[in-house]
Amino acid sequence: MPDAVIAVLNRLTDDEDADAVLRCQRGDADAFEILVERHQKRMLNVAYRMLGDYDEACDAVQEAFLAAWRAIRSFRREAKFSTWLYGIVVNHARTRMRKVQALSRHEAASIDDPAGPQGDGPRREVPDCGETGDERLERKEIEARVQQCIGTLDAEFREVLVLRDIQGFSYEEIGGMLHLPEGTVKSRLFRARAVLKDCLVRVLGEWP
Repeated sequence: MPDAVIAVLNRLTDDEDADAVLRCQRGDADAFEILVERHQKRMLNVAYRMLGDYDEACDAVQEAFLAAWRAIRSFRREAKFSTWLYGIVVNHARTRMRKVQALSRHEAASIDDPAGPQGDGPRREVPDCGETGDERLERKEIEARVQQCIGTLDAEFREVLVLRDIQGFSYEEIGGMLHLPEGTVKSRLFRARAVLKDCLVRVLGEWP
């Protein structure tokens, strides 16, 4: 799709968000449901890629929407609503990530057979009907390895990689979500890509 068309679609979404946000600030809960329907799928993708666990990601998204509803009256329209909203889900995913990591360290120290790594749960994906069984198995194996490598990244690198390379947000948008200068976003992304590449070379034997 041409960049000009994408830009127009993004502006339309921003305008639609602005209208719904204004209604929410007046106490219209139905308008918030519109925002939930519009953004929940992408927010879930962000949270899942950060956490590697579907149930944890769902909880993070639910918490983020609840926090957004409680704070929406304080939202100022100098920033894009989507930037503000996705910043909230990143923060909640980050908090859950720390809790999961702390729990994993505790379990590993207290039992001989620690729980398996995050990401073993259901993916809730819709299969591609054009794929053969072998092709789908191969794709799922590669996806699992990629997610495994993403999971090895420190949180500060993981979040910029997910937001830029998987979700396609601009450097400016990511900087707004994470409250970082664009230069810091770019340097973290460079580091994240390098670490991810090294991991994928180890687990796949080649750079895809």
